[in-house]
Amino acid sequence: MRDPAGLRRALLIVEVLLHNVRSLYNVGAFFRTADAVGLSRLHLSGFTGSPPSKQIAKTALGSELSVPWQRADALALVDDRRHAGWETVAIETVEDAMDLFDWQPRFPVLVVFGHEVDGLPADIVQRCDTRVRIPMVGRKRSLNVATAGGVVLYELFRKARRDVVLP
Repeated sequence: MRDPAGLRRALLIVEVLLHNVRSLYNVGAFFRTADAVGLSRLHLSGFTGSPPSKQIAKTALGSELSVPWQRADALALVDDRRHAGWETVAIETVEDAMDLFDWQPRFPVLVVFGHEVDGLPADIVQRCDTRVRIPMVGRKRSLNVATAGGVVLYELFRKARRDVVLP
């Protein structure tokens, strides 16, 4: 586990798991957004790259040095958080997914994002308590994974901010 900033106080009791995210630039963007919203921890699994990396650093702009992160086994992490009483959430466009804006999260929350093209494996999606989709009206009906991460994390931040004391 890495927490290079020392005793970093998270503003949100939210963790993110990136599973098989192939683009190091997307990983760097997640680090940057994680820093912006005060994410508790970023977990990296599968073939998702990790620091140190020039590509991650290019988009993270130093946040890879301050955001707590660790390598993780995806299924074990989801199981661990579920058993600890966390809500585990797959961000995925599956049939039973609820609209992001209708979702009422139960903090603490583990949010899981997957591969940019293939999404999350079925075994991870099925293990999560909740499946959430971002509403879209365009023809493509998808977003870049880092963009989707920003949308979801800021919606969580918005929903939790009444309980957050900003520095």
